Amino acid sequence: MEIRRSHTTPQFERDFLGLHARLRARAAQRIKFFERDCFNRILDPHRLHGVLSKFWSFSINRDIRVIFNFLPNAEVIYYRIGPHRIYEELERLFR
Repeated sequence: MEIRRSHTTPQFERDFLGLHARLRARAAQRIKFFERDCFNRILDPHRLHGVLSKFWSFSINRDIRVIFNFLPNAEVIYYRIGPHRIYEELERLFR
């Protein structure tokens, strides 16, 4: 499935800008790849569990993940990008 339009949260923007320049470039490349083929196994897209079960995640590299959600009409919203601690930070918000 191809994503027609994407949205970001202010937190995602802060997270993205906080990445090292090389990692930002890699993330931008992977996000474009995701938007062309969002269920490609290389990205390891998967639904999260527990209190985060309404969210999805895909991999930028071995350590960095993007937390997102699908919207109607082939749109997506990106909530967070960063290391695994972003899961814990989101979990605290939903407990």
